[in-house]
Amino acid sequence: MDIAALSISMSQSKVQQAAKLAVMKIAMNTGKETATQMTEMLKNSAVDPNLGKHLDASV
Repeated sequence: MDIAALSISMSQSKVQQAAKLAVMKIAMNTGKETATQMTEMLKNSAVDPNLGKHLDASV
């Protein structure tokens, strides 16, 4: 294997690793944003404290 081919191969490997890392960072940021939005949604949801206290049952 000559030096030029080795250099090209190493360069392509570095680019692939950088691309994988960038995609992983995007996925992690998306996950964080989703978690934050879900947390805010749960905080803002109206919960009726009277729900579930009484059971209407007939036999």
